[in-house]
Amino acid sequence: MQYIESFPYEVNTIENVWIPMPDGIRLAGRLWLPHGCEQEPVPAILEYIPYRKRDFTRLRDTAQHHYYAGHGYAALRVDLRGSGDSEGLLTDEYLEQELSDGEEILHWLADQPWCNGKVGIIGISWGGFNGLQIAARQPAELKAVVSVASTDDRYADDVHYMGGCLLGDNLSWAGVMFAYNSMPPDPEVVGDTWRDMWFERLEKSGLWLDTWLRHPQRDDYWKHGSICEDFSRIKTPVMTVSGWADGYTNAGFRMLEHLDCPRLGLVGPWCHRYPHDGIPGPAIGFLQEVVRWWDYWLKGKQNGIMDEPMLRAYMLDSVPPTTSYRSRPGHWVAAQEWPTEDIVSKSFTLGWNGIIPGFGHAPEVPANIRSPLSVGLFAGKWCSYSATPDLPHDQRQEDGGALVFDSEPLETTMAILGQPIVELCLSADQPVAMVAVRLSDLAPDDKATRVTYGLLNLCHHKSHEHPEPLETDRMYRVQVKLNDIAQTFPAGHRFRIAVSTSYWPLAWPPPRPVRLTILTGASRVIMPVHQPTSEIAVSPFGVPEAVRPPQTSQLGQTERNWRVIHDMEFDLSTMEVIKDEGVVRIEEIDLEMEKYVRERYSFKGDDFDSVCGEVLSKRGVRRGDWYVHSITRTVLTSDADNFYLRADLDAYEGDVMVYCQSWDKTIPRRYV
Repeated sequence: MQYIESFPYEVNTIENVWIPMPDGIRLAGRLWLPHGCEQEPVPAILEYIPYRKRDFTRLRDTAQHHYYAGHGYAALRVDLRGSGDSEGLLTDEYLEQELSDGEEILHWLADQPWCNGKVGIIGISWGGFNGLQIAARQPAELKAVVSVASTDDRYADDVHYMGGCLLGDNLSWAGVMFAYNSMPPDPEVVGDTWRDMWFERLEKSGLWLDTWLRHPQRDDYWKHGSICEDFSRIKTPVMTVSGWADGYTNAGFRMLEHLDCPRLGLVGPWCHRYPHDGIPGPAIGFLQEVVRWWDYWLKGKQNGIMDEPMLRAYMLDSVPPTTSYRSRPGHWVAAQEWPTEDIVSKSFTLGWNGIIPGFGHAPEVPANIRSPLSVGLFAGKWCSYSATPDLPHDQRQEDGGALVFDSEPLETTMAILGQPIVELCLSADQPVAMVAVRLSDLAPDDKATRVTYGLLNLCHHKSHEHPEPLETDRMYRVQVKLNDIAQTFPAGHRFRIAVSTSYWPLAWPPPRPVRLTILTGASRVIMPVHQPTSEIAVSPFGVPEAVRPPQTSQLGQTERNWRVIHDMEFDLSTMEVIKDEGVVRIEEIDLEMEKYVRERYSFKGDDFDSVCGEVLSKRGVRRGDWYVHSITRTVLTSDADNFYLRADLDAYEGDVMVYCQSWDKTIPRRYV
């Protein structure tokens, strides 16, 4: 990272501003203003998220928003209602109240004497979501959006469900927000009301996982905030950004295809991080790209950014499998529009003796698979943060419990860009079943690197809104859409399709073990082969830039790891994820913050009723004698009929427990 010390504008930082809402609630914001904006008003940039501007995102916020202000923008970072230092309650994601508050913030910004009335929204993940959702409400002040690692469809492509299957990240993410919601505001910002605000959050924020588990189908709950319900509502120019190691790759391609507003797409090798801080690398000068975007749409500068190709994507080279990469080799490719004629769909038959080019000429031979619960222990995380070794390991350890189809060694290099699709002709011996499909790159030494994958709850093969049980004596033809990807398969390598009936703990397994019968010869994979008809130049990105973040001190040790443990005596398998950030002191606000998360996913033998997920989280803040921390624990189990959710929240002032609450819920599975 190159830290920039000098900018076209000097910057004045205001630690906290109060933004009034119509109902009397005040939202807390941190503001960066370029020198002279009181005399010559400037456009404003908003980031609007629940992750505590005062402490937990302070470093990231400074590095980014000071940069925008230094280029002549008023930059505002706001805590959602009920989070950080903002008043009120936060009881779920993307509620009507949140989006209405977002519009009020835009109105407030446009009314400030230092703002010229034009506003842009930027955000990653939650902030990327609400940027799109607010844009769909068409507020007059909003002129451009940068949406990083977000989705157009809250059911199909978010942390909760994938292909109708319940994601393990649903539990993990619920544990994270459980901990965030249990933290108080900073007394230096809100004064003596901090304790009352804290106890209101502890008592009334709720157990979000209970809500999410009660909506296993694509109902109105998920349609709310899903801009795919009516893409035409988005009139604001959108830059959509993601990374291949992220969980949010598919939505960007859909938005490029279906939005009718000015739009650009950017996909790199990164995990769930902003691209100027992207891991796996190479990171890019993303903030320079964003300033160009703002300059064009908010200041009217003709800088050529809209002459760039609609899509710029990083084509990944083949690499050996490992759980963490600092950087991925590859090169940038581009498309003037999406979909592009540079993609040719090529079919390959899943034959009884391997993958065969073409389709419709191989004998139809049944093949059976009934996977052990251990398939998935080396799958990595649905959404990588590169904070732990959370990428998929060598897939040979997974393939022993799967039905695999291998191609012959490729005679020439094959590159794919887009969404591979696997069509399976199959039957199941249970009324509720899932299928996981993986595409891997097989090197000459037989090591298998997962390229992409997809999941499908087979009860959802017709509809995510109206699932139905399978008829166990019937053959179905289903499509499993794998995640979008750009990947090169070198000459001499093979590619593999692996099919399994479970993928735990990335996805919750079906109620009972399932035997699938796959009709080979009648099943195929459709590859989006990249065959550009002409070379499209991709302008080189600048080096990563940002403002130097505030000084911090690391107190105590950190630990970030994934462990897979098999107890041979009791046949108990456990995957343990540890992310211990230790204690970090932020010097400029005299504050120490601590963050610890431990996740455990376990099962015993082939007992599907033994599957268990547990998330333990600790958050704390300290200044002098003031020390507040909370410990949350969430445990999810199931049997054939129900999920069983148990949760505990304990809050402390110093060493004294001042609040505790427990939950014990039973939730019907409903074809999950």
